[in-house]
Amino acid sequence: MGRTRKVGPAGSFGARYGSTLRKRWARIIMAMRAPHRCPRCQTKAVKRISVGIWRCKKCGLVFAGGAYVPYTKTGDVSRRTSTAPRPR
Repeated sequence: MGRTRKVGPAGSFGARYGSTLRKRWARIIMAMRAPHRCPRCQTKAVKRISVGIWRCKKCGLVFAGGAYVPYTKTGDVSRRTSTAPRPR
């Protein structure tokens, strides 16, 4: 296969699909493969098992999240509203 130093994970596409889509795909995949912070033990050891399922390598916590990132914007909003104190 060709060299992929510049294009990263999108190198498997070759010259197909256009540069903008290849760059977007590379950004998404690099963000997915990066280590994420565990909600239980706070270490950067969370990896994706399959689509939407994430596992911490250190403490073994398995939880559901987004397809490409463990914490989505919608999930963050719902987490904030569910833990916020209720007005009296």
